[in-house]
Amino acid sequence: MKSISFPIKETFYSLQGEGHYFGIAAYFIRFGGCNIQCDWCDTKYSWKIKKKDFLTISQIINNINNEKVKTIVITGGEPTMWDLSPLTRILKKKGYRIHVETSGSYPIDEKNIDWITLSPKKKKRPLEENYKKMNELKIIIDDESDFFFAEEQALYAKKNNCIFILQPEWKKTIKIIPKIISYIKNHPKWKISLQIHKILNIP
Repeated sequence: MKSISFPIKETFYSLQGEGHYFGIAAYFIRFGGCNIQCDWCDTKYSWKIKKKDFLTISQIINNINNEKVKTIVITGGEPTMWDLSPLTRILKKKGYRIHVETSGSYPIDEKNIDWITLSPKKKKRPLEENYKKMNELKIIIDDESDFFFAEEQALYAKKNNCIFILQPEWKKTIKIIPKIISYIKNHPKWKISLQIHKILNIP
C-alpha cells in the first residue's frame, strides 16, 4: 500500500491561513490536478500534473519528518480526484488529525478524515452525498451573485453544527469586504474568513 503514488505539487509546514481553523500549525499536502480551474484560483500551478510530481505514500510520510506536526491538511488542486483512503488510513494510524479541502465534486471517503471543508464552485456543483459529510461550507465571494449562491448551498447542509464561511476573492478583498460585513450582519449564520497567511506573509 505504501507504494501507491499520488501527484503532489508541494508539501510544507506552516499555519492554516483561512477558514474555521485559521492560525493553527499544520502540514500541507497539495495535490496536483483540478477539474474546475476557476479563473481567480491562486494555485493555478497545481492544475497540470507532471510525471515528476508523483510520490509514493512512503515518500509523502517520510517528507513530514517533523514530530511537532499534529494536523495534516490535504488540499489542491482537487485532492478528491484521487482515492485518498490509502493515504488517510496510514496517516490516521500515525495519530494525525486530517483535514481535507475540496470542491466536493468527487466522492469523499470520510472514514479517516476529521474535518471536511467544502468549497463549492458554480462551474461544477458538489455531489449531493457530500453535503452531509462537510463540517465547513466555505464560499468564495467574487461578486454579489455569490451571496445568492452561498444561500443556495447552505440549504443543502446536513449537519446542524456545520460552519458557514464567506471569504473574499483575494484580488477583490478591499472592495468586497464591506459587502461581506454588511451581509453577515443581516445573515448572522455566516462568518467571514480572510486569507491571513497572505496578509501576514506567512510562507
